[in-house]
Amino acid sequence: MTAPKTPAACLIGWPAAHSRSPLIHHYWLRTLGIEGGYVIEAVPPDDLRDFVLRLPLRGFVGANVTIPHKEAVLALSTPDARAQAVGAANTLWFADGELRSTNTDVEGFLGNLDASAPGWDAADEALVLGAGGSSRAVVFGLRERGVKRIHLANRTIARAETLAGQFGPNVLPVTWDGINDVLPRAKLLVNTTSLGMHGQPTLDVDVARLPDAAVVADLVYVPLVTPLLAAAQARGLKTADGLGMLLHQAVRGFELWFGQRPQVTAELRALVEADLTKT
Repeated sequence: MTAPKTPAACLIGWPAAHSRSPLIHHYWLRTLGIEGGYVIEAVPPDDLRDFVLRLPLRGFVGANVTIPHKEAVLALSTPDARAQAVGAANTLWFADGELRSTNTDVEGFLGNLDASAPGWDAADEALVLGAGGSSRAVVFGLRERGVKRIHLANRTIARAETLAGQFGPNVLPVTWDGINDVLPRAKLLVNTTSLGMHGQPTLDVDVARLPDAAVVADLVYVPLVTPLLAAAQARGLKTADGLGMLLHQAVRGFELWFGQRPQVTAELRALVEADLTKT
C-alpha cells in the first residue's frame, strides 16, 4: 500500500513575482507540524487552462492565484458569492471532486480590521478611495458587515459610478474633488489605491477632517506605515495596515488545503516585516 502524497499548494502567476505567500504558508506548516508544501508556479496565460484543470495530476490540492489570472480562473472553477461579486478569485480548492474558487481579500480585509480596530463595524458611513479590484473586495465586505452608506471616490469618476451601480443604492460615487466634503462623516476611511506606495505619488487626504473616532485602513504595505497611516496615528486614530490584510487573507486558503486553521501571530508578522524591509 503506497503512502499518501504530501499535500501541496501553489501560487499561480505570470510573471511569478517575488511573493510573500511561500514565507507565510511555510511558517504555518512548520509551526502546526503539518507535512505539506507551497511553491510558486509561473504560468503564462496561454497555459492557464491546462495548468488549472490538471492541478491534481501535478500534485496540488489547491492554489492561490495572482496577476494576471484572477479573472480568468472564474470560468475554470465554480466561484462562490464573494468571487462572483468581486469578479475575481485568488484561491482555488477542491470539494466533492469539484474545483471551487473564492476571493479571500474580502475576509483578509475584514479580519485585519477586526484585529486592528475592534468595533469598527459600528461605523454607519465609510469612504473608500479607488475603484479597482481591491476596492470591489472592500465594498463587498463593508456591505456584508452592514455599513449603511459607502462613499466611493475615484480619480476617474466613471469607474466609481460603474462600480457603485453594481453594488446598489447604498454605494455612492464621489468625485476626487468631493472627498473633503465626505471626510467629516466618514467613520471609516479605506485607501485601495497605489497612492502612498514606494515610488508612487503621496495620497493627499486631510485626516484632520475625519471624526475623532474614525478608523483608517490602507491596503498598501510597502512602506509598512504609509504617510496616510502616519497622519492618522499622529491624530490618535485607530489604523489597519496592508500587511495585516496580506496575512489575514492567507488564512482561509491554508485551512482549505491543509485542514487546520492557522493564526496570524506577532511572530509571523515580524518574519514578513523583516523580509519586506531587508535590502
